[in-house]
Amino acid sequence: MTERFRCPCCGCLTLSERCGWDICEVCYWEDDGQDDHNADAVLGGPNGWLSLTQARANYRAFGACEMAMLVNVRPPHPDELPE
Repeated sequence: MTERFRCPCCGCLTLSERCGWDICEVCYWEDDGQDDHNADAVLGGPNGWLSLTQARANYRAFGACEMAMLVNVRPPHPDELPE
């Protein structure tokens, strides 16, 4: 099985690498390298106006990093769930 890495937004094991610009299919966060150390910063780039902190809150509230991305997300597969 291919190693999968944890999405910094939803925590699911959906990324093929960290900081590699993968888009998580579970929450639609694009992994630009942002993580806990700078989660409150709005860095622009692929995630626009969202901080990682806000994207995490959005995922907990409605299942995507932002409302407009709900049409793109899917539920996590059992092997993608965090322990």
